Amino acid sequence: MAEDFILETRNLVKEFKGFVAVNGVDLKVRRGHIHALIGPNGAGKTTVFNLLTKFLAPTRGSIHFNDEDITSAHPAQIARRGIVRSFQISAVFPHLSVLENVRIALQRMLNTSFHFWRSDRTLDALNGRALELLAQVGLESFADMVAVELPYGRKRALEIATTLALEPELMLLDEPTQGMGHEDVALVRDLIKKVSANRTVLMVEHNMGVVAGISDTITVLARGAVLAEGAYDAVAVNPLVIEAYMGTEVEELASPAGH
Repeated sequence: MAEDFILETRNLVKEFKGFVAVNGVDLKVRRGHIHALIGPNGAGKTTVFNLLTKFLAPTRGSIHFNDEDITSAHPAQIARRGIVRSFQISAVFPHLSVLENVRIALQRMLNTSFHFWRSDRTLDALNGRALELLAQVGLESFADMVAVELPYGRKRALEIATTLALEPELMLLDEPTQGMGHEDVALVRDLIKKVSANRTVLMVEHNMGVVAGISDTITVLARGAVLAEGAYDAVAVNPLVIEAYMGTEVEELASPAGH
């Protein structure tokens, strides 16, 4: 049986005035899997994400989603197809409640997504679904709290709820645990695992404990090219990967916290 890849890049290249930031990347993301993109600083991870979500146009190569070539698609078309990047819609409105934030993300269900501020009565129809999404990410008891008052980890949970509101088929999570303490990291790691049911997740992540704990497949980038790919245990002992990371990060790679 042929493997089912939801996303593929073929010889993806991005050059900036002669500097090759992404160099011939062939990425294959299996449907229903959690796929992590890792690598040392400057490896090209964020540039790959920007190419996938059409914030940048590739110099060469192609991007395929559900077997369709989306290389020339615009960012809005990408989102409508079901590829949603966490920060695209996760700019939380700090002075609105947690529930109101999710209702705004749900507005497209009423075909009012371009009429941003609607009367409360119009949006009340979305309360049931908004509360369901908050329950999914463990925020139902925070529904009336003003978003700015949420602890950091819970704020990321709210961002994931607003991402889920767009019913993504493929979620792109860009550094979901960045800047978090241990407790928040555990909360968000478990949340990613939970919401990955029935959808595909591609994430850029530095925390090796998170990567080891929930990823099905890991692609390691270095200097814009794929250095290694596979399950965590195989990648972590790959001499090329160890050499690319060097120093203290190698220790993290070999024995991640919580693995």
